[in-house]
Amino acid sequence: MSSRRIVLSSLLAAMVVLPLAGCLGSQAPKDATGRPLESLTIITASGSHEFMVEIADEEPERERGLMFREPLAADRGMLFEFPDVAERAFWMRNTPSSLDIIYIDPQGRIVSIASHAVPFSEQPIPSNGAASGVLELRAGRAGEIGAKAGDQVQHVFFHPKD
Repeated sequence: MSSRRIVLSSLLAAMVVLPLAGCLGSQAPKDATGRPLESLTIITASGSHEFMVEIADEEPERERGLMFREPLAADRGMLFEFPDVAERAFWMRNTPSSLDIIYIDPQGRIVSIASHAVPFSEQPIPSNGAASGVLELRAGRAGEIGAKAGDQVQHVFFHPKD
């Protein structure tokens, strides 16, 4: 086969494969604003539990959170990423469905879990320890997977000590 045919065949293959690859990539789940969801894993005594999470890494997103939203699916959540490590407190203002609120340290260790937070409550729910991340899941989900303080959360935001 001549080198010209090889080049033309390669170009033709690229013209077919690359658009198809783009279509496959667009099938990734997205959040309410169209941003792709990210994979997060919680490792508990019962095993590894996979979630797809929305990311709230800017102040307007962190303030809005899951307000005015339908209940989350069992494998979905929202990860709030903070630039600092501090005591945190969340509330449920304008949030119509109950949530589990999981406070996480910079290494990805669960600091504390507030299970079944009361919808619409403006009562602050403290972290009871320094946290850089907060994960919200459908109410009861943390208990279903056996999550507890000290369990590991894996996500690119967290950096476990070696």
